[in-house]
Amino acid sequence: MITKMRYLLFIAIVGLLSGCTKNFEEINTRPDALIASKVDVSLLGQGFANAQYNTVNGLHWRFQISENLFSDLYCQYFATTAANFDSDRYVEVGRWSDLAWGSFYGQAAPAIKFVEDFAAENKLAEEEAIAKIWKVYGYHRITDYWGPVIYSQFGNGQTSVKYDTQEEIYRSFFPTLDAAVNTLKSTSKTNVFGSNDQIFNGQVGKWIKFANSLRLRLAMRIRFADPALAKAEAEKAVAGGLMDSNADNAYMLTTLNSMNPFTTITNWGEFRMSALMESILVGYEDPRTGFYFSPAANGDTDGDGFPYEGLRNGQPKVDKTPAINATNSDVGQSWLPPGKGGTNPPILIMTAAESFFLRAEGALEGWNMGGTAKDLYEMGIRMSMKDRINAPDAAIDAYIASTATPKAADPNSPPTTNIPVAFDVNGGKERQLEQIITQKWLALYPDGWEAFAEVRRTGYPKLYPLVESENPNLPANAIFRKMTYVTGELNNNKAAVEVAKQLPELASRGGDKNSTRVWWDAKK
Repeated sequence: MITKMRYLLFIAIVGLLSGCTKNFEEINTRPDALIASKVDVSLLGQGFANAQYNTVNGLHWRFQISENLFSDLYCQYFATTAANFDSDRYVEVGRWSDLAWGSFYGQAAPAIKFVEDFAAENKLAEEEAIAKIWKVYGYHRITDYWGPVIYSQFGNGQTSVKYDTQEEIYRSFFPTLDAAVNTLKSTSKTNVFGSNDQIFNGQVGKWIKFANSLRLRLAMRIRFADPALAKAEAEKAVAGGLMDSNADNAYMLTTLNSMNPFTTITNWGEFRMSALMESILVGYEDPRTGFYFSPAANGDTDGDGFPYEGLRNGQPKVDKTPAINATNSDVGQSWLPPGKGGTNPPILIMTAAESFFLRAEGALEGWNMGGTAKDLYEMGIRMSMKDRINAPDAAIDAYIASTATPKAADPNSPPTTNIPVAFDVNGGKERQLEQIITQKWLALYPDGWEAFAEVRRTGYPKLYPLVESENPNLPANAIFRKMTYVTGELNNNKAAVEVAKQLPELASRGGDKNSTRVWWDAKK
């Protein structure tokens, strides 16, 4: 088990073998560049670039088994067309979740800790601060999947590594971000890690805005579990300065050696647009539709006047024939392989659009978010439209004012909601929240990891029931709530896993099951 090993002696090599930084020609000709005994400050940035790419599972197969076959389906961005992909019927395929866990703890977590510890030991305060911000980003994704996970004791060299509760982990995130932001605000440096930083090219000011926006995301995540702390941290985030223009957006650089994983997995032809995406995008006549998805090869098969066709999640194996790929929409051209016109787009991490939607939700609660819920909601839409397709202002204005509602995806799939795009100023708080989260879901695409968390937290957008569920703990109309602990941990860290399963945070809610709500999933 990686967490039992003295990772400092080798871990940077592990990630470098994946080849995932900007300066590939130099790095890939020196696969031993980051052996701990040889590390110097000039090479630390390469380790950080490695940590960045591995944290988002940039390598195609890691991305597929970590995100595309789980959260991308459970937030209903996509539905699978491969007959043997049982996860779309709520089956947590053990070998996939085992690899998902191992991809983080065997690749990303050691690389993050290597950079963090090396920076601390060598009194590189700014580098350590940025590593801590990235650590929070990486670990919040993992605990959002599993609940209690290995966090504070990772890499301690012990034969049994304890799990922290999700509540403990989340509460620790905020002081960690405090310390990191304070360091970056007090430094005279304007650039850290330089071109090795695959997201902001080393710009300190942008890392501060990202940290504050991440704080806002985390604050909103715990809104139903600890409203007082959520309010305090959300208001602190807004006061500290957020990502508020598309120039602040966090996208991870891709190159020929660090491809966007979609450009590979789309070529395998194993998933297509979901019915929910068709219902919402086509119903709203959303200008992003043609960017997000490609017209179905067979054209407009349902006669609604649009060639964008979606598939209900949870299709039985017998219905998954090769023909369904042609009758349903693939991802948009940008994400297709280069040979099919793809552009290898950068990997979405976080955007100003999301920060505006987060602020809109806070404003609904009466928190000081620097604007009204309506204005912030509309700014979220505007930012997303400009970022994704550079839509003209007139088109955005028309969309924001639209009273269009989602449509039936097919005769057996009526729309799951009747909310329009235009903010319902006379609607109740819950209806307005549904509008905010539904538009946020559209803006987050294709970040299914984050969208899945928000579906669980809020219940929005309202999902279609699966055609069929094969999970005895999750009926077809349920929301998948939690990944269960993996075989690798049960084989190598069993005592700690068994203790984690008995934590009140899990045991009081049903135990280690896919139906169990994690700590922050507390909406009544």
